[in-house]
Amino acid sequence: MDFCLTEEQQLIRSMIQEFAKQEVAPIAEEIDRLGKFPEQTVKRLAELELTGMPYPRKYGGAEADYVSYAIVIEELSRACASTGVILALQTLSASPIYQFGTEMQKEKWLPLLTQCKKLGAFALTEAGAGTDAGSIKTTAVLDGDEYLLNGSKTFITTGDMAGIFIVFAVTEQGKGTKGISAFIVESNTPGFSIGKHEDKMGMRGSHTTELFFKDCRIPRSNILGREGEGFKIAMVALDGGRISIAAQAVGIAQACLDESIRYSKERIQFGRPIAANQAIQWMIADMATDVEAARLLTYNAAYHKGQGRAVSLESAMAKVFASETAMKHAVKAIQIQGGYGYIRGAKVERLLRDAKITEIYEGTSEAQRMIISGNLLR
Repeated sequence: MDFCLTEEQQLIRSMIQEFAKQEVAPIAEEIDRLGKFPEQTVKRLAELELTGMPYPRKYGGAEADYVSYAIVIEELSRACASTGVILALQTLSASPIYQFGTEMQKEKWLPLLTQCKKLGAFALTEAGAGTDAGSIKTTAVLDGDEYLLNGSKTFITTGDMAGIFIVFAVTEQGKGTKGISAFIVESNTPGFSIGKHEDKMGMRGSHTTELFFKDCRIPRSNILGREGEGFKIAMVALDGGRISIAAQAVGIAQACLDESIRYSKERIQFGRPIAANQAIQWMIADMATDVEAARLLTYNAAYHKGQGRAVSLESAMAKVFASETAMKHAVKAIQIQGGYGYIRGAKVERLLRDAKITEIYEGTSEAQRMIISGNLLR
């Protein structure tokens, strides 16, 4: 069992760390303060072939291993969590097409997403269907060679910027999750509209919106898989997506550790740095231990994902532990910085606001525990 990164993975980490230092971190505070989508940064990610990392070159991807992809999400999120989740959602949006699409669908849609010619969005959540995704109300009724799509979605990341949406809708009433199907929907489809832009406490550079569908005509050829496979498609995609969020949480937690070490060495009280105090030393020791444990859980899930294995259990473990680590130690990082950490504009204050959502989106911590226990007790 080898826990060492390969030479290529180490080079990718060095490259993305330098990129994040030079181009991401300097604008992170502005992006958060203004709720500004980092368009130029996303273009640069595409130029660096990072927007389609785990996908084959024949579809415009980089054919990188999944651990390398997790490293990129981690290091971007260490500098700016909003930028990290934008890349994660671009990868998530391509996943259902790559895993369940026809060859024609892959050739048509994947290069647009992997090369970031269009942004993607994953449209599953509704006002009455969050953790209980099987209770969605959006419908798609077959009418000749088209589906008539009606309904709404909420909390859709990158919803106002995306050109390609993976939309989940009920195609057969009364069958529960087995009546849900998945569709590729373009933003210029007549009857499609964007609702309000949510004003979030964190991840403010990553826009979150409502979507509305009113008699949207979707070509029959845009269905992913077969009718009734949509819920399975969503769950498989989210198993991989949770690894991205775990990696994002690791990046946030690492940033909390970085800031705690820096500040504790610089802050002088009672004639010496506060790093000399055992109370601070132990907080930092616990932080470092939890961050490393979260990282190993995340890389383990990413490795298994890259091997083509089912990762429902591994991704749930990684996400719940990494997200709770990020939240717990963001609080500790503010405690170490005291009043300075509580001021708007302090990095640790932003990290705390960004950390919270990692315990919620792509499956709450409670939902992850349901998945873990379900895998162990079946």
